[in-house]
Amino acid sequence: MQPKTYFATEHDIDSSLIDNDALYVINKLKAGGFTAYLVGGSVRDLLIKKVPKDYDISTSAQPEEIKRLFQRQCLLIGRRFRLAHIRFGHKVIEVATFRSGENESDLIVQDNIWGTPEEDVLRRDFTINGLFYDPTTHSVIDYVGGWNDIKKHVLRTIGDPEIRFKQDPVRMIRLLKFRARFGFEINPPCRKALLLCKEEIIKSSPARILEEIFRMLESGASTPFFHLMKEAGLLQHIFPELTNSLMAPEGKWIYHYLSVADRLNLKNLKMPLDRALLTSCLLFPILEKEMKEHYLQKNHIPHLGEVMMLTTSVLKNILTSSFSHFPRRISSMMAFILVNQYRLTPPSGRKQPRPKLFRNKEFALALQFLKIRAMVDKNLVDTYTAWREFYRQHERHGDRKIHHHQTSEPHHKERNHEDKQSHASRN
Repeated sequence: MQPKTYFATEHDIDSSLIDNDALYVINKLKAGGFTAYLVGGSVRDLLIKKVPKDYDISTSAQPEEIKRLFQRQCLLIGRRFRLAHIRFGHKVIEVATFRSGENESDLIVQDNIWGTPEEDVLRRDFTINGLFYDPTTHSVIDYVGGWNDIKKHVLRTIGDPEIRFKQDPVRMIRLLKFRARFGFEINPPCRKALLLCKEEIIKSSPARILEEIFRMLESGASTPFFHLMKEAGLLQHIFPELTNSLMAPEGKWIYHYLSVADRLNLKNLKMPLDRALLTSCLLFPILEKEMKEHYLQKNHIPHLGEVMMLTTSVLKNILTSSFSHFPRRISSMMAFILVNQYRLTPPSGRKQPRPKLFRNKEFALALQFLKIRAMVDKNLVDTYTAWREFYRQHERHGDRKIHHHQTSEPHHKERNHEDKQSHASRN
C-alpha cells in the first residue's frame, strides 16, 4: 500500500508545539541509521491545533538497539509489549518498534513481532491515530485515511470494527473517549459494532479499564464521557451500581459534580485534580441520598461514627460491585474526603474547627472537595471561604490562632464552616 504524504504547505502543523526532547530522540535515531516518526495522538493533536500531552515515537530500531543508542538514559519495559522509555528528568518519551502480526480474530496476546511502518499503523485502533509525522521533512504520512477523517471529524476503526473491538475491547472505551473529547461523529459500522460487542468489555484487563476511566476523569471531558458510556451500555458492565445511580434522580447531581471537575481540570490539564477527588465526585451525591434516607428524613442527626459507617457501606456497595478494583490509596482517600464533608458541613450546623483536623496531611483534599461542592451549590461559598481562612491561619500561626478564634468568636452564622482551600494533591 502506498501512503499519501502531506507536506508543510498542506497540513499547517506548528512545529514550535513539538517537544524538543521528542525531536532530539527522533534525530538521534535517524543519525543512528533508523527510521523514526512521531505517531498517534500527538500527530492527531497537532493537526487539530491542540498541544499534545504526550509524544510517542515509532521506529525501525529494535528495543536493544534503542538501548545501545541511548544507554543509561533508556529503560526497557514490558514483556508482552516491549517498549523503550527515554528519560529526561521526570519526563519520559516512549519509543516503540514498528510491529506486525496482529491476530485476525482473537484477543491480542503477542505483541513483539517486528514489522514495517505500514504493518505497524494497520494494527492501530482508529484512523485518526494512524498518522506518522516526520519532523525532519515536515511531512504527514497516511496509510489509512486518517487525514480525511480528521478533516471530516469522523471516528472510524482501522479494519473491521467488530473484529477490532473483539481483539481489544478497551478500544470501545477509547472510541467514546474520542467522541467525548473532540466531538467527532462515530461512523455507522463502528456504532453498530459497539452495540454488538459491548459485553466483550469484561474480557479486558480490569487495570487497563480503570486507567482509561481515570484518564477521562482527568481529561476535562468526563461529563460527556460518562453519559456516552451509560448510553452505550458499557458502564453497566464496569460499574453496575454507579450506572443505576446515574439513571436515578441523584444522577443529575453526579453530572453536576463532574462538570465542575471538568472546568477545574481544563484550566490546568498538566496538573489535574487528584484521582481521589475525582472519584469522590461520582460518589458524594449517592452518599448524600443515603444520608437523607437513613437519617435526615427521620429527623435523626447522625454522629460521626454513623457517618463513617454509612460512607463505608456506600463505598463498599459501589466499589466491590465494580469490574475494576480501586487502588487502596484512592479508596481510603475517598473515604476520608467524604466523611470529612460532614465535619466541614455538619448536619447539626455547629462549627467546630478543631486544629487536630487541620494537622492531617490529607485535610487539604477534603477542603478542596468542599470547594467543588461550593461551585455546585452557591449556598456553600461562605462556608468554604470560612474554612479556607481557618486553614490558612493554622498554616501561618499553628494551633494557637485557631484556639483563639474558637474562644473569642461568637457562633454566628448558620454553619459557619470549615477550612481552607487546598493547595494539596495535584490540583
